[in-house]
Amino acid sequence: MESEGAVVELVDLSKTYRGRRGGVHAVRNVSISVGAGEVYGFLGPNGAGKSTTIRMLLGLIAPTGGEVRLFGEALRSNPRTLRRVGSLVDGGAFYPFLSGRRNLQVLARTHGGEGADARIDPLLEQVGLAHAAERRVKGYSTGMRQRLGVAAALLHDPDLVILDEPVNGLDAAGIQEMRMLIRNLCDEQGKTVFLSSHLLHEVQQVCDRVAIISRGEIVREATIAELLRQDEGLRIEASPLAMAQSALEGRWAVEPDGGAIRVAATQEEAPEVVRRLVGAGVDVFGLAPERRNLEEVFLSITQEDPDA
Repeated sequence: MESEGAVVELVDLSKTYRGRRGGVHAVRNVSISVGAGEVYGFLGPNGAGKSTTIRMLLGLIAPTGGEVRLFGEALRSNPRTLRRVGSLVDGGAFYPFLSGRRNLQVLARTHGGEGADARIDPLLEQVGLAHAAERRVKGYSTGMRQRLGVAAALLHDPDLVILDEPVNGLDAAGIQEMRMLIRNLCDEQGKTVFLSSHLLHEVQQVCDRVAIISRGEIVREATIAELLRQDEGLRIEASPLAMAQSALEGRWAVEPDGGAIRVAATQEEAPEVVRRLVGAGVDVFGLAPERRNLEEVFLSITQEDPDA
């Protein structure tokens, strides 16, 4: 897979761990492309290969096969491209007896690059830690450590930000603030965000596109709108139901739904559905559009394989 102007490209990326009983295929032939300015969601059940993929993307482990490309260059041949990447993985690592500000100052001097010191206070404000900047990190909650991790990821003003479970430990207000921060990174600052999260409601609200990985393989990649549209339908209360089903099933997939039927038709097709039913002599008592949320779509996709 090649995409002109892509910030991230994974091309047939694979990782096999060797053991006494043979190889374990953690990731198999994963190919995705992430464009500039996108919030790209990377989703999958536990053990699906998300963390392994992210670690290969960051150069922390070597792939068995395939290639990681960042900003159009192969990571293997030019690891310096990682200087344009900021990441939060496993909550970040900090000195517990130093304050939040002091931790960022240490990072600024070692990895922050030019102007990093000047970005510390604005970042602490941006992630909601200005009030706790002088507190030792050992007294931080999980959510506060996550906020500090995001600040650390942004310290050197990267073009690509990789966030693994950034809302872990945050309360409802904190999750909303993080959502706004992520969108601001893309919409206002022009950064690209690669996001892994198990909170699918948040992913639905913040991401432009998502890829779903199951058992090490990409099983679906689409925009949020496309994913939800694939599973929309109409719930119809009508009588007699057998006649209603017969009138529609030549055109749409129809299945019983309690005392009604569910038709795999879009909301825009509702007038045509009603005309067909009335033309067939069916009495229509109610019609309501149904659309699954991302969590329901995710479960339906990942549970198609009983071993996923």
